[in-house]
Amino acid sequence: MRLRKAVFPVAGMGTRFLPATKSIPKEMLPIVDRPIIQYAVDEAIEAGCDTLIFVTGRSKRAVEDYFDRAPELEAELEAKGKLEALEVVRNIIPAHVKVLFVRQHTPLGLGHAVLCARPMIGDGEHFAVLLPDDLIDGHPDGVLKQMLPVAEATGGSVIAVEQVPRSEVSKYGVIDPESSQGMVTKVRGIVEKPAVEDAPSTFAVVGRYILHPSVMGCLENLKPGSGGEIQLTDALAQQVETPGLHGYRFSGKRFDCGSKQGFLTANIYFGLR
Repeated sequence: MRLRKAVFPVAGMGTRFLPATKSIPKEMLPIVDRPIIQYAVDEAIEAGCDTLIFVTGRSKRAVEDYFDRAPELEAELEAKGKLEALEVVRNIIPAHVKVLFVRQHTPLGLGHAVLCARPMIGDGEHFAVLLPDDLIDGHPDGVLKQMLPVAEATGGSVIAVEQVPRSEVSKYGVIDPESSQGMVTKVRGIVEKPAVEDAPSTFAVVGRYILHPSVMGCLENLKPGSGGEIQLTDALAQQVETPGLHGYRFSGKRFDCGSKQGFLTANIYFGLR
């Protein structure tokens, strides 16, 4: 199985970083010298994806501009002999990779954002979803590349999971594990943002997914769930039996860059690197 297409839902408003995100999309906030979104893009390309689909919203033009060519900047760098900087600017996206954009006009949830990408994905192949806020330094490979053999072996959907303190389970989708073998856990249930006393485990879903194409049909017929939104978690719950759903406990360090503390910690970590 070749994983070709990756979806990046980037339509959120980033209210936790106001007033900075009044004019700068949160995905463009820098971790040292690269925007947060670049780390997720590099991870998808490492896993073999050659079509990147960004689901954007109003005031996200900076994301589109970042992945576009900048002839004036390139010409100036070349004229000044700044060839190293020129190579960096030109190689943000490799030549063989396509970048596509689709607008999510109304913020109706993560599931709805993924559904917005359906015309560019189709219904015949697995695809990836990466949430840039979850910046993960995977080792020895990126998390998406780590997950790929599991998707190939099982044929179903695979989600990255991480154990979190029980006091924090209400912030995440949480799996009900059936059985585990090594880093892989067969999932028999999944619930979005459960109350602490109702959580089936402390294994939380984090922002990396390899999804079976049938998830689009599930999303299309979903009614609003938690928070009145179309939840990707609810669609995944319908895939537990067929085609199957597995959690993968990845190797690496995750930073929640949707929070100020996680963003600052990531800057220190990658700055020291």
